[in-house]
Amino acid sequence: LIMAIGKIMVVDDERNIRDIIRLQLEQRGFNILEADNGEEALRILKEGSNLVSVGLILCDIRMPKVNGIEVIDYLKREAPGIPIVVLTGYPDTELAVSLMKKGVKDYLVKPIDKAKLLETVDAIVAVGKDFEY
Repeated sequence: LIMAIGKIMVVDDERNIRDIIRLQLEQRGFNILEADNGEEALRILKEGSNLVSVGLILCDIRMPKVNGIEVIDYLKREAPGIPIVVLTGYPDTELAVSLMKKGVKDYLVKPIDKAKLLETVDAIVAVGKDFEY
């Protein structure tokens, strides 16, 4: 199962948050890619086979340069099969609803609860990508 997912990308401008998530997911055997802003995330995704091998993206919303909404819009155009889970320190019902309409799978509020993180990731990984290329 874990082999099938390939990599998980964590996009967040706060290093400590990326570190916590990476450690928790690496303990589960996942391979993690990190980006500290949307621009970097898009650059990394375009490298090599990442658009194909990334099986899940955890993406913060409020970031410098390219924000999470722009990253999500790009991904939905370029890699619509990759599931996205939003990370946010600012829960907002309207935002949540608009993100779900864009096809985001779930919404995790910071500080992110480890059990909730693993449960969410496991559930999405179990289902797999929306479709393969």
